[in-house]
Amino acid sequence: MSSLQSLRAYLAELDASGELAHVPHEVSPHFEVSACLSVTDGGKALIFDKVAGSSFRAVGNLLSNRDRIARALKIDKDQIQRRLIEAIDGAVPPVEITEAPVQEVITTADPLAGLPVPTFFEAEAGPYITAGLIVAKDPLTGRGNASFARILVTGPSTGMIGIAPNHHLAHLARKAAGLGQKLEIAVVLGAHPAIQLAGCLYLGLGEDEMYCAGKLLGEAVEVVRCRTVDLMVPAHAEMVLEGTIDAGTPIEEGLISEYHGMYEDYGPGFLTEFRCRTHRRDALFQVIEPGYHGEHIYLGALPIAASLRIALTRVFPNVGEVAVTASGAGRNDAVVQLIKPKPGQGKRAIFACWGAVNIVKTVTVVDEDVDPWDLAAVDRARCARMKGDRDIVIVPAVSADRSEPLERGGLITKIGYDATAKDGDRPEGITQALPPAEFLDAARMKLRALGIL
Repeated sequence: MSSLQSLRAYLAELDASGELAHVPHEVSPHFEVSACLSVTDGGKALIFDKVAGSSFRAVGNLLSNRDRIARALKIDKDQIQRRLIEAIDGAVPPVEITEAPVQEVITTADPLAGLPVPTFFEAEAGPYITAGLIVAKDPLTGRGNASFARILVTGPSTGMIGIAPNHHLAHLARKAAGLGQKLEIAVVLGAHPAIQLAGCLYLGLGEDEMYCAGKLLGEAVEVVRCRTVDLMVPAHAEMVLEGTIDAGTPIEEGLISEYHGMYEDYGPGFLTEFRCRTHRRDALFQVIEPGYHGEHIYLGALPIAASLRIALTRVFPNVGEVAVTASGAGRNDAVVQLIKPKPGQGKRAIFACWGAVNIVKTVTVVDEDVDPWDLAAVDRARCARMKGDRDIVIVPAVSADRSEPLERGGLITKIGYDATAKDGDRPEGITQALPPAEFLDAARMKLRALGIL
């Protein structure tokens, strides 16, 4: 069971399928690691065997598309959303063990020193830890939380964490500060992809993502107690950084890249201090290329889409697949599939999306014959099934997330497109003109046999 909960099990699968490549020559963490990950975005995962100034290897581009994520969960691509919804609705409590690979080596002096932390982009202040799953718990209730946030490394044992004010981790840090405490955290690097995905789910405050991770894995997550903080972490991860967030000590960050591929200036973040590093003897340091890159996009898109579908299903019994598109950077643009929609239901679904997830700006509603993940098919539906004067909804001055690239004063205009077919628009119908299905199937078989497909 234990080996199947490691990142290495997934890397072995990528290697066997030719989707993993080694970079054998030495690369600099100053822009060069980032450049390599950027130019291979959506392609092979990379292991950097030699990173200047570090004894650790680095690995990135692991979950850069839906196919990779499906492989990590051992399911077909069209089952991802259902599995994420099952994980949100289900709960498998973690199981504590006493000896763990992630604690083979323990370092208490200067825990951040010698790590291959990349400096990614020109305008950013310095090197960022980007793949850290941050484990914490409510200082009053003890309920767990796991989420992602980038940490700017400012010294051998210090950093700055920038967290959106509505982020659960920010809420816990402020609560601890109100009690005169620092919030204990454990930054987990190189956990199994199912555990990483669970950390991206949209849950209620107090709901523990590690329970969802067990559901995604299909077995309880094995956890081990940290050495210097009162937290449990995945036992088979590559590395853990133990420390605290001090919400009472603000630190200016400067420009930071966002999911939409541009910079934002969010003002000050919080001081983080680290007292211990534990890791495997030959640990891999995981890196997620931030900004508008595949892994950063899909780690947000798939959990948001699952949350939207859950919210919509409470209102509409005929909701199909929901997509959050790469063109919207995996955050801003949603596509909702309705099965045999009733008149007016498309517009209701648009407003329901906006009410469910604030970050969503544009929504397109399509029929069941349109794959919401197929952007070309969605565009065709907008062109062939939508009348602009009737089917476009424009709502100005709606509250926006702080990461929205065009918000002003916390407001943005939101747009919805009802691209479902309407009775009377086309008396000829909307069925696509194609050869009979049996001839298409036979043609595919013949062409595959010839190596053409």
